[in-house]
Amino acid sequence: MNSGDYKYIWQANDWPQWQYDIAALADQLAKVSTAHGWLHGRLADVGINLRDQASLDVLTQDVLKSSEIEGEHLDPDAVRSSIARRLGVDIGALAPVDRNVEGVVDMVLDATGNAAAPMTAGRLFGWHAALFPTGYSGLSKIRVGAWRDDAHGPMQVVSGPIGRQRVHFEAPPAGKLEYETARFLAWLEADTGEPALIKAGLGHLWFVTIHPFDDGNGRIARALGDLLLARADGQQQRFYSLSAQIQRERAAYYDILEKTQKGSMDVTAWLSWFMDALLHAFGHAQETLDAVLAKARYWQAWAGIPMNERQTKVLNRLLDGFEGKLTSSKWAKLAKCSQDTALRDIKELLDSGVLAKSDSGGRSSSYDLAPLGAPSA
Repeated sequence: MNSGDYKYIWQANDWPQWQYDIAALADQLAKVSTAHGWLHGRLADVGINLRDQASLDVLTQDVLKSSEIEGEHLDPDAVRSSIARRLGVDIGALAPVDRNVEGVVDMVLDATGNAAAPMTAGRLFGWHAALFPTGYSGLSKIRVGAWRDDAHGPMQVVSGPIGRQRVHFEAPPAGKLEYETARFLAWLEADTGEPALIKAGLGHLWFVTIHPFDDGNGRIARALGDLLLARADGQQQRFYSLSAQIQRERAAYYDILEKTQKGSMDVTAWLSWFMDALLHAFGHAQETLDAVLAKARYWQAWAGIPMNERQTKVLNRLLDGFEGKLTSSKWAKLAKCSQDTALRDIKELLDSGVLAKSDSGGRSSSYDLAPLGAPSA
């Protein structure tokens, strides 16, 4: 519903004087802080190589899911390769990377790795230009590294497929953007007294409300949230992904965003949702760390078995959670080799006990990772 004589919060007389009930959020803040401490306690007990692997996995998910929220699906291998190269993590052969992937990775790593650097309009323009290196969003020419001009009408924030899009709110007109973004950036860089996690939630909401660019606003808002979270925990490495959690709860995210935009300057409900999403993100980070540790144990167990690059690549895909049955034809596709070569690779791993034939049946033979400690075939 509308509040007072305005339709959206940026039209309110007290905009942007955020209000929230800190007492109502105290329990969630404590839970998030505890979950954060538990995660970093576990990370402190593993070696730097495993921390790097965990960070690589999380950043890869962060880039992929932040783009998926906007309907863009990037190549996971290209994203992982781009991040691994920048972090100096050895993942074997690197996949080719295009400019679009490089740009998104540049922004995400700059937000987390250079969180302490001042956030300026020029830095925002740089992020935006990195997201759209060709000057196009899909087939549409857009203003890159510059505020939108509303030449095609008011900026509307929508979700859903073309033809069935839902308008959640309208952003401030282009004529107000320079003033609005300057005010936002001044707040972001100032010591405003809010708890760090509260500031991260407000920063995300505030930038989404302004929506200053033709496209890419959601991804930049999530990067700003990551920057503020990195400042909050003093960590340049990222071990949890809020973007991935937002993608999991995409419908709820747009619902609370719409309600907040059409409500009052009391944004307690938004911050409560944000804290809950963070708490779930920490839970998934624990699962990521479990998977990284399991993967490390697996490679340690088979360290004495010689493997070629193709075998290592496909086994890593299995360890990362391969969907469906692994057949020789799928092996050939993943490893980019012939069917005969795939069969030889598989036979070698069956003979050494690394792979086992699946019991699932079907017309084609399929294969699973053998349990650790299983005898050779």
